[in-house]
Amino acid sequence: MTLAEHPPLGRRGRTALVVVVSSLAFLLVLGWVVALWTDWLWFDEVGFRAVLTKELGTRVGLFVVATLATGLFLIGNLALAVRLRPFMPPGAGGTPAEETLDRMRFALAGRLGRWLVLPAAIVATLFGLAAQGHWQTWLLFRNAQPFGQTDPLFHRDIGYYVFELPFWQFLLGIGFTLITLALLGSTAMHVVYGGVRLRGRGDRITPGARTHLTALIAAYVGLKAMAYELDKSALVLDGNSTYDFNGAGYTDVHAVVSAKEILSYLAIVVAIAILVVSNAVLRNLVWPGVALGLLLISAFAIGGVVPWWVQTFKVNQTPTLEQPYVQDALRATRAAYGLGDMSVERYDSANTEAPATLLADQTIAGNMRLLDPAIVDESFTQLQQVRPWYDFGDKLDVDRYTVKGQTGDYVIGLRGIDYAKLTGPQANWQNKHMVYTHGYGLVAAPADRVGCGGGPYFVSGFLGTSAAGSNCSAAVDQLDITEPRIYYGEGFDEYAVVGGSTDAPIEYDRPSDEAAYYTYAGSGGVRLDSAWRKTLYSLAYMETRFLLNDRVTDDSKILYVRDPRDRVQKIAPFLTLDGDPYPAVVDGRVLWIVDGYTTSAHYPYAQRVNLRDATNDALTGTGTTAQAGQEITYLRNSVKATVDAYDGTVTLYEFDPDDPVLKAWNQAFGGIITPNASIPTALAAHFRYPEDLFKVQRDLLTRYHVADATSFAAASDQWKVPSDPAQPDKTAKQPPYYLYAQFPGDKQPQFQLVAAMTPGGNRHNLAALVTASYAGGKPRLRVLELPKDTQTAGPNQAAQLMEGQEAVRTDINIWGKNVQRGNLLSLPYADGMLYIQPLYVNNTTDPKYPQLRKILALYGTKIGYADTLEEALAQLAGAAPSSPSTVQAAVAKIQKALADLKAAQRTGDFVAQGKALADLEAAVQAFSAATSAPPAGASPSPTATPPPSG
Repeated sequence: MTLAEHPPLGRRGRTALVVVVSSLAFLLVLGWVVALWTDWLWFDEVGFRAVLTKELGTRVGLFVVATLATGLFLIGNLALAVRLRPFMPPGAGGTPAEETLDRMRFALAGRLGRWLVLPAAIVATLFGLAAQGHWQTWLLFRNAQPFGQTDPLFHRDIGYYVFELPFWQFLLGIGFTLITLALLGSTAMHVVYGGVRLRGRGDRITPGARTHLTALIAAYVGLKAMAYELDKSALVLDGNSTYDFNGAGYTDVHAVVSAKEILSYLAIVVAIAILVVSNAVLRNLVWPGVALGLLLISAFAIGGVVPWWVQTFKVNQTPTLEQPYVQDALRATRAAYGLGDMSVERYDSANTEAPATLLADQTIAGNMRLLDPAIVDESFTQLQQVRPWYDFGDKLDVDRYTVKGQTGDYVIGLRGIDYAKLTGPQANWQNKHMVYTHGYGLVAAPADRVGCGGGPYFVSGFLGTSAAGSNCSAAVDQLDITEPRIYYGEGFDEYAVVGGSTDAPIEYDRPSDEAAYYTYAGSGGVRLDSAWRKTLYSLAYMETRFLLNDRVTDDSKILYVRDPRDRVQKIAPFLTLDGDPYPAVVDGRVLWIVDGYTTSAHYPYAQRVNLRDATNDALTGTGTTAQAGQEITYLRNSVKATVDAYDGTVTLYEFDPDDPVLKAWNQAFGGIITPNASIPTALAAHFRYPEDLFKVQRDLLTRYHVADATSFAAASDQWKVPSDPAQPDKTAKQPPYYLYAQFPGDKQPQFQLVAAMTPGGNRHNLAALVTASYAGGKPRLRVLELPKDTQTAGPNQAAQLMEGQEAVRTDINIWGKNVQRGNLLSLPYADGMLYIQPLYVNNTTDPKYPQLRKILALYGTKIGYADTLEEALAQLAGAAPSSPSTVQAAVAKIQKALADLKAAQRTGDFVAQGKALADLEAAVQAFSAATSAPPAGASPSPTATPPPSG
């Protein structure tokens, strides 16, 4: 049986088909309604319903406008083609082709409206879907803000390129596609109805069809004229291959700009000529073909050959012609990425002998961070986990706190819930979603102190089971936390049903002699106070227990979207978020701080950066989130967002009041950003310079640290980010590290982000140190640049020198796979460079965790290797003495004097401070005397072979 002979569907078949299609449509609509309604309730709960209504309203508006406009345009053109059809009696042609067209016309008779509307409606719907996906482009266009700066070529405000040009380019693309489809559809209808004949004598196209089709062709060419103008504007965004920078170069300015202008005017002339000459003079389609051919030849000659000639025979022969435009790119790149106020300072690093004052130093050595947050997470887990379902994540965070009058680095982590570790009965629905609802406590340890067994010395987050007052931890919590419960945290990917009866709480709170239970009392969460809402969430999570479980009452709440980064991203979809949110204790509450960036890919002359490539390093994916591979030319840390770890409250604080992109978004969403002046002082004290911004800036500084176009063009002073010495078997970039330290030129210690740079090519010496911090609430970027002929070792050279010593090499070989290398810290001190690296060894007995076993130190060519930082620095500061007890006594006196000095500073006792300073000076002198000249037979501290300069 052939397809034509196949019997039609019977009544039952049609009914079944209708039921199946209707059921699928119902399920699709139901899923959409459930998702929308749960989103509505969630946005209402967090107080940002304006975000949902603005996004949804904009999407719907763009969809409706685009669908109607494109649909009417297509249907109008198809209907016009039918209306302009000539009279064609059946069988008039007599050829097989004409007979086929006769059959098509007969088939369309009576169904013409359906066949015109249905395809046009489908295509228009696709246009509408494409348009609603550009809702952010439209909002920026509608809320454009001036930058107050102009591009160097056309002298337009940069806001035109950032806010307006992307929308015009999108609209132009829609126009080209729409006219092309209308032209193809109209031509097809004219062919079917005889307006255009492919064969035969006489005119093969009727006047009506000719006018219609030439009008569409003229419109297409007119759009091409507009495209040439937009392409001319976009030259300041294009790449330049001569010196690998972004923006218009010599060829663009002296050839392409003129070519685009000529072609634009030529396209307008051709469009008018096509419309007029084809219908009033020649009255055929020959002229449109000739005119389009001439336009294509002109485009090739003027827009292709001439620029190629200028580039090949002028620019390539004299590349220095590009230097004025390179200078524009330097200025624009620095402005676009926040490098404009960067200070570049010379640091000679000429000293190779560690001074005797190193051990007593309080600017660098006194706050040395020994704990590596990427390693000691397992120590936190084993020593502070208490229950198997608690977890601290794959990487801890570093922040500064002031405890007993002393400010320093602290490694911190939240004791959260790892739902994957719930086993057996713990993993049933009620336990997973109603019992194990939250974590408990912020655990902190001073980064410069080691506790018992080589583990951290804990000062907060106790559950009553810690060895309080021992060498392992402080006697009491030293961070004042009034609400330690963690309902919102990283990795919280399950919803929680909380609240309900306070008389019989069921939420597991924390371990104690008798397990404590709790009932959530926070403001966060959506109330399940009606059968409708319980049904709604039953459908959303495909779970009937919302309706059937007796513990789910009208007083219950559901918490979802509990990861702080996901929570902020849902509220602020226009922001690009930093990959490493961190917790902080602010006025007794635990807040997650999430850095938000505004970005653009349309900043004139700024270098184009792939965000993922620039921010990836050895720790990406280990407790941090990799950025998307978006291309950007503008980046600002404009928002500091906070998420309350207990009630989920989200606040978006304006951090860069001058950012026009943030102003545009804030205006678009009705003022959802809290002004900068409202940032609490206690919160601002915990702001960190964001890592991903710093990584992008660091990546750009490999080329853009030079100030003049000549140096940039010569490429003789390029830098690179070194590979991570802590992972010598990998080539990933070394991560930057946070330090609380006082670098040369600073008046007091700063909490700063630091990275080392090495020269480009095969050299591995140190080229510069880049540091970033906040001064007075403003970003402060410093570059300490070493001389070009420096012999100072870079990070990987330093690691090789230290591990090349016999004692170090022997220990590492013995430890084998159990050894873990900590952060290699590069620290400028006393006109030299101090390197510090802790070595951890994984404990092979229970509890198994990495223990800090040794400290490696390098200054100049002298190496320290000891159990403690003080001993390693003592080895750097002088030769190893024949009488260790003498040096140990001197070190003990220095430590006692420092402790007395800190105590006197806390109490404000100036007399005691003076005595402590005198004792410290005497102790340093005693140390210098003990280490100045070793007796006969003494072995000097290890000395490394100086690194080569190349």
